[in-house]
Amino acid sequence: MPFIPHNETDVREMLGKIGAHHIDDLFDEIPEELIISDLDGVPNALGEMEISRLMHARAAIDGSPLCFIGAGAYEHHIPAVVWDIATRGEFYTAYTPYQAEASQGTLQTIYEYQTMITGLCGMYASNASLYDGASALAEAALMAVRGNRGNQSKRVLLASGVNRTYRRVAQAIAGHQGLSFESLPLDLTTGTTDTTSLQHQQEPPVAVVIQQPSFFGTLENVDSLTDRAHEQGALVIAVVNPTSLAILQPPGSWGQAGADIVCGEGQPLGVPLSSGGPYFGIMACTQKLLRQMPGRIVGRTTDLDNKPGFTLTLQAREQHIRRSKATSNICTNQGLMVTAATIYLSLLGHDGLKQVALTSNQQTTKLLKMLSSINGVEAAFSGGFFHEAVISLEKPVEPVMAALAARNILGGFDLSCDYPQLGNAMLVCATETKTDDDLQCYADALEDIMSEIR
Repeated sequence: MPFIPHNETDVREMLGKIGAHHIDDLFDEIPEELIISDLDGVPNALGEMEISRLMHARAAIDGSPLCFIGAGAYEHHIPAVVWDIATRGEFYTAYTPYQAEASQGTLQTIYEYQTMITGLCGMYASNASLYDGASALAEAALMAVRGNRGNQSKRVLLASGVNRTYRRVAQAIAGHQGLSFESLPLDLTTGTTDTTSLQHQQEPPVAVVIQQPSFFGTLENVDSLTDRAHEQGALVIAVVNPTSLAILQPPGSWGQAGADIVCGEGQPLGVPLSSGGPYFGIMACTQKLLRQMPGRIVGRTTDLDNKPGFTLTLQAREQHIRRSKATSNICTNQGLMVTAATIYLSLLGHDGLKQVALTSNQQTTKLLKMLSSINGVEAAFSGGFFHEAVISLEKPVEPVMAALAARNILGGFDLSCDYPQLGNAMLVCATETKTDDDLQCYADALEDIMSEIR
């Protein structure tokens, strides 16, 4: 039943208390010419059956295309049990716990999540998530400034393969706090960062951001970049795809000392593609930087009877404890997404996640080989990659993608706007959800289109 907190008598009494005759009197500062009497563009209300039918019809418009877009959000198989459990009332409606002793189940779930994330990243501790991967990078940059007080610089250098959207979000969030974000040059042959560029910095940066695998799917020389950054007194921020960490070197092992902060997008871990979200941001760090990390941390302890229990720890960073001294404006987390990720990782285990990563990479390798054999199509970069790759076309990307879409294929991500130096370049991705028949369907369609478009 609908929740209507105030009846007519309540409203009348409240208006009388403040000397108003009608609710409209509370909005008398709005000019009359801006007030509308009805909403012409909004149709009449529908009943439950009619609205359900309408929404099913709207959903059907999207269809079920073959999706070969990656670029930071990935279509992985999600076992049905993940969301069967995550949408149980205990998890689905639970808010971030403030009274730890009353939220043991939620706290234990978050604790298990943190444990798995620190294991994947090779770091000391993980928080209980941020809004998404892009805002996590902004928080990591601010965290680096707080944790690297011996370096007075506000320059943050980004390896060439850092997601451009992440850079824009970080600039929007942290740029107004004095940080500047600058990109290192891209090697157009390998699709990776020129490692020597870190040697020629007039002002040492406060942090260097390295995305592995890069936005292009290529594999950076993380050991060299990490060591060069540390030599200049900068902290290293790693941006990762968590699925890749089942087979790639964890950031905690990069170079001689490892990365200092790890962040990234957690969507690949059991969260479906859903028009941009909600997703959740991963963050982990070394012990030295633990007290600078935003978000919540759940710890495991024992009570007076020596029974295990879970509690929020280091809460002083949050607004609800010391607002003026909070290290971040994060006041909740994407708890439901974290719950789904915890269930997903628990179900798959190390071997299962490794198989997902290996199969995804195998299918992308097959796809790249098929597409590169088509006249007018070639691989843009040499060297290794993970799970997505860049192809160069002799034709403009936009009409090619439109023609693919007409055949019910989402062909990839157009790079020509953000990376004009790459020419007619498209980022393609295949995961374990794509069969050999799917790959062949894409290759056949692209071959036809390349011969048709003039």
